[in-house]
Amino acid sequence: MDNNRYCVIMCGGVGSRFWPYSRSSMPKQFLDFMGTGKSLLQHTVERLHGIIPDENIVIMTNESYSRIIAEQLPQLKPCQILLEPSRRNTAPCNAWAAWHIHSLNPNATIMVASSDHLILNEVEFRASIVRAFDFVEKHSDVLLTMGVKPSRPETGYGYIQVESDIDANFSRVKTFTEKPDMELARVFVDSGEFYWNSGIFFWSAAGIKENIRTLAPEIAEIMDRGEGNYGTVDEQAFINENYSYCPNISIDFAIMEKAPQVCVERVDFGWSDLGTWGALYDVSAKSADNNVVHGCKALTFDSSNNIIAVNGDKLVVVSGLDNYVIADTPDALLIMPKDREDRLRTYVNEIQSLYGDKYL
Repeated sequence: MDNNRYCVIMCGGVGSRFWPYSRSSMPKQFLDFMGTGKSLLQHTVERLHGIIPDENIVIMTNESYSRIIAEQLPQLKPCQILLEPSRRNTAPCNAWAAWHIHSLNPNATIMVASSDHLILNEVEFRASIVRAFDFVEKHSDVLLTMGVKPSRPETGYGYIQVESDIDANFSRVKTFTEKPDMELARVFVDSGEFYWNSGIFFWSAAGIKENIRTLAPEIAEIMDRGEGNYGTVDEQAFINENYSYCPNISIDFAIMEKAPQVCVERVDFGWSDLGTWGALYDVSAKSADNNVVHGCKALTFDSSNNIIAVNGDKLVVVSGLDNYVIADTPDALLIMPKDREDRLRTYVNEIQSLYGDKYL
């Protein structure tokens, strides 16, 4: 393994689109959605084994999740878990990680991954990681993203348009488009020029710092104030005092859409960001009637294309439903057509306005 290779795992999301399973106290990345006995976060770390040293894995998360992460990843030291005092989106998160890692190793190359992605072909995924590291180590000024060959029009993902091929695996990026409507998504897929933006990035620590200084100087100015604190016992105190002054902006909007040297590795390894119940349905084993059952026994009559997720020793009987989400927990039950999933965040906001955080 190359000791200059690092991975930053973003692990601070609340997963509201998976309510009622995912709660603010136990978001989806800490849950065992696939019935393997391991959480999505644990699988994310395991996929890196043998490629990135355990001591070079950095978890970026909210301070309220530090105990859960320590329990699920006991092989990591406390100094590898960076605790955001407030949620400021992914640009400040990645800036802090870059300044932190660069202070430890100026020659570092960084992979950025989310904690809640599903990868079906792990052999190809690991090969893609190695190719990506090799590429950015040869082109230290390049910011690289992984683009997934789309299997369908999808309005929940961002898209990358490629401009010209560099070789069999890599292309230059022409444009980024965030979450198009269905008509535009169909045009993108039919054109063959667009790939889903996986949100998996690679760059040198020095290279991303330089891009942040140029394209998001307000973030760089705050991070520069902390020089001398990173990697020391004073780092967290500095972050607690200054982090909230960073703008709330994604790494895509702040950097990737503006950077002069952006490339994409074109990949196809069975990727899903598991952002919705519908996404979980798509990647799960199905019955003869195309129903998906998680965590319970279920009998279905004249029902198809449903996902039924119920915890505990409960028999679920479903009759006359098509294309529904049925998700039950001890204190909340969700019954909703799958094609209305885009409204779930609105429902969660309404629950909060009526009941506070009791059911969240």
